Amino acid sequence: MDIKNPIDVRIIVEGASDVESVSKAMKNIALGAEYHITISSIIPTTSSVIAKKAVKGADIVLIATDVDAPGRELAEKFQKILKDDVGHIERMKLPFGHDVEYMDPYLIQTEIKNAIIRSGLISIANIKLFRELQDKLKEYEKTIKDLSTKIKDLEALNSELSTENQNLQDTDTKLNEELESLENKYNSLQIGFNSMKHEYDEVQNKELFEAFSINELWKEVFDEKLENKEQIYFISNEFKPENVIVGQDRIVALSKKDAVEWLKIIRVVLIFYDSKIEELKEEFDKGKI
Repeated sequence: MDIKNPIDVRIIVEGASDVESVSKAMKNIALGAEYHITISSIIPTTSSVIAKKAVKGADIVLIATDVDAPGRELAEKFQKILKDDVGHIERMKLPFGHDVEYMDPYLIQTEIKNAIIRSGLISIANIKLFRELQDKLKEYEKTIKDLSTKIKDLEALNSELSTENQNLQDTDTKLNEELESLENKYNSLQIGFNSMKHEYDEVQNKELFEAFSINELWKEVFDEKLENKEQIYFISNEFKPENVIVGQDRIVALSKKDAVEWLKIIRVVLIFYDSKIEELKEEFDKGKI
């Protein structure tokens, strides 16, 4: 056989008298030679705690309780609480209405063999499932390996994206600072523009003066040459017309019309007071007028 150690089978019975009955039945069973099996212990107990300790590590556990109601309940309880501690649990199918201690050893012997065979057949049936589970496990391992590779790739990508994100944040911060600086400059320029616009509007709203040559304007208006500009200067300086300035061969007024009107007034004065201009000068100099 390829198996180095025999299969460890343990039998649970309800009491000490059952141990004697099972032992008698096993005298003529060559399990080691036929099946490479050893029944390492027969355990008389109804205690779950004792049963768990006694069967721990066994390959197969046979439950040989009586077929009455308490025996069936005990068998069901053991099957539930021991399933995680042993390889396989099998209930011995004893004839109905027979207690173990009173049964024919041959019947017990036959059922022990049958129970072991059933355990083996179930185990064989489970081999296919076990192999299927192994194949699935391999698939899962491959999937896990592939996922691990993807996770590493994603972690690397995440690291790159984090770095890029940090760079974008730094760039965003820098751009915000530049934007704030530009906004400050814009606001400053806007203030300067508003100030200049205000000054421009004031200039636009002001009445601007125009300058004209006295000689040319006199000639244009009266069609004669101006003989004595000093008289015009004198009259203008003394009467100081509003919005009209005369001097340096020029007459300055808000408009040409205003300049012409003042020249007309001066010409009237010169017509009526031409002979008395010098007397007027003296009077003005003395402060009498």
